[in-house]
Amino acid sequence: MSLIFILTLAVQACLIVHVIKTGRNTLWIWGIALLPAAGSLAYIVVEVLPGIFGGRTARRTRAGMQRMIDPNRDLRRAAAEVEISGNVDARRRLAEELFTRGQYAEASTVYQAGLKGIFEHDPTLLLGLARAQFAGGDYAAARATLERLIHNNPDFKSSDGHLLYARTLEALDALEEAEHEYGAVAPGYPGAEARLRYGLLLKRRGKVAEAQRIFKDLMDSAKMAPGHYRKAQAEWLDRARRELG
Repeated sequence: MSLIFILTLAVQACLIVHVIKTGRNTLWIWGIALLPAAGSLAYIVVEVLPGIFGGRTARRTRAGMQRMIDPNRDLRRAAAEVEISGNVDARRRLAEELFTRGQYAEASTVYQAGLKGIFEHDPTLLLGLARAQFAGGDYAAARATLERLIHNNPDFKSSDGHLLYARTLEALDALEEAEHEYGAVAPGYPGAEARLRYGLLLKRRGKVAEAQRIFKDLMDSAKMAPGHYRKAQAEWLDRARRELG
């Protein structure tokens, strides 16, 4: 056997022992055994180096690698928390995990299961439910949920919720109401999306000059903004730039 082969086996053996002694996920054993180079390197990056160096970057790297190796880990953990505790926070975390996976109907079911007792009209749960309903294309249900939220929580403020309501009205072709809502949320919305969508609705309704003014104001204000803002809002700013031709 060549020296490289012997060293590879030794490294694999050491890493597998490390997995067992430190109580890491046993899936690592299979990864290291079946993928000697990639599996060993991934384990070192995800499990060994963060323990040595620590830091936010290391933790992000570890979390990203763990999602690649075991993509259902967070979902299983969230579902287990619901089974064990059954509390509202656990249900919310499970619903959010389902939402990020595009399982909107399942997320809606979990949110609805939490809307009981003192949490019957909880604004955070209702907003999450409306987001899932909207993403799943059930715009009528999303509107009803948002109006229930507004009716039962008149002091609740959410820029994202307000924007979602405007988008829901637009999706239902309630364009006059949608224009009113966009006009109310756009000026104070923390980002470019609301103003961009407001301009697009105005254009759709034939108010081209007003729409162009919004697109131009959006681009002019972006020039004065810091670089991180332009980077974060690139999707909406690029669209405004295209609309201006």
